[in-house]
Amino acid sequence: MNQLVFPSVALTRIRQRFSTARVEDVEAAVRAELNACGVTPRPGSAIAIAVGSRGIAGNALIVRQVVEWVKACRAKPFIVPAMGSHGGATAEGQREVLAGYGITEDAVGAPIRSSMEVVQVPAGDLPTPVFFDRLAYEADGVILVNRVKPHTSFRGRYESGLMKMMAIGLGKDAGARAIHALGVRGLREVMPAVAGHILRTGKILLGVAVVENAREEVALVRVLPPDRIPEEEPRLLEQARRNLPGLPVDDLDILIVDEMGKNISGLGMDPNVIGRLKIPGQPEPDRPRIRFIIVRDLTAETHGNALGMGLADIITRRLFDKIDLKATYENMLTTTFLERGKIPVIAETDQEALAIACRALGRTNPNELRIIRITNTLHLEELYASEAVVQELRGRPDIEIHGPAGPWLEAAPA
Repeated sequence: MNQLVFPSVALTRIRQRFSTARVEDVEAAVRAELNACGVTPRPGSAIAIAVGSRGIAGNALIVRQVVEWVKACRAKPFIVPAMGSHGGATAEGQREVLAGYGITEDAVGAPIRSSMEVVQVPAGDLPTPVFFDRLAYEADGVILVNRVKPHTSFRGRYESGLMKMMAIGLGKDAGARAIHALGVRGLREVMPAVAGHILRTGKILLGVAVVENAREEVALVRVLPPDRIPEEEPRLLEQARRNLPGLPVDDLDILIVDEMGKNISGLGMDPNVIGRLKIPGQPEPDRPRIRFIIVRDLTAETHGNALGMGLADIITRRLFDKIDLKATYENMLTTTFLERGKIPVIAETDQEALAIACRALGRTNPNELRIIRITNTLHLEELYASEAVVQELRGRPDIEIHGPAGPWLEAAPA
């Protein structure tokens, strides 16, 4: 590697304009939806509130409002993690994931009961066994709290949302393994069937669905009785898809990503943004088209889970040293998509990472390349671009260009 010449490249700050419609008072919106939903728990009943592993905007505040509403109905709420195999597929690991999002007993006002133990629900003619978190199953009712969003691995009528939380999240490690073992078919076709089967058990009391805007703010909250979840979730998914942020151009030589992690996307980076799936037998997205992706760091909230690093071409030593291979591989093996957990080329420094990409491109002057640097795939309103990209963006009404250009490692917060 001593033959590498560490390049210097100048990047210019730009801002994209996305739809920013949002709920100004999220807690009031949750309360209003709950009060108008037409469903109430019985006094004295035990209600499990299922919470996932995603970094939903205002998640702890939303969960707390659900807890307070259940208490106001004179029922007894408790929290259960509904995140499949995440958190290293351990009860304590899943409790830690929730704590990382501020969901603790003190913060939300209800005990956290985390267990990987499941009951097996009779599956009828389904092609897979059906599992259900034992603590939730033995409660008198379950309230789901989850974000509805396009999935990172497939397209279907139901993707990430309440249906997936029922089938995979509440299925814990056993349920996640069973459905993921069927590959994309398991997610696209079997997962909704399993969720419908769970709805018919009568265990689900309500679903609290959140849709976010391009800034990862709450754009919409809907509280759905169980019979309305299958018909309403596809409409919420389409709205979430319209709200997705993206890169301002389709063709890049290098994309530099400052951080990846499970709190940003199930794959650390959103494939909808970077245009990579890495699923055998599934076509790659048509756009965007990126030659090399460099990822500089892991978020603290991902707890070492680097699933999705296989979507990158180059990572830094900084990122590599934070990887918890046990947690990463457990999550990867559950999904069955091994390509996504492969370790990319490791660069000792940020400068070396860029030098490796430039050498692989056969270019010695990075200032001639099409480069964009982003914080992560959730926050795309502000980013940094090389001159070749800036020239293409000039004059677009949805773009603001802020100069002058600066050295790429100083251009954005490290």
